[in-house]
Amino acid sequence: MDRLCYTPREAAALLSVSRTKVYELLASGQLRSIRIGRSRRISADELRRFISAQEGGVAA
Repeated sequence: MDRLCYTPREAAALLSVSRTKVYELLASGQLRSIRIGRSRRISADELRRFISAQEGGVAA
């Protein structure tokens, strides 16, 4: 099964940015996450949407 969600650290590695940058994107609403208990996760679909928006494919 493919991964459905990533931690902010894993998302940072996938996006080639710092973990701090991922938290800045989350705080600004440019990147959305879900909470599972006390953990924050970013869905694979959300990462795809974010990348597409950065390429100009979809409004963020």
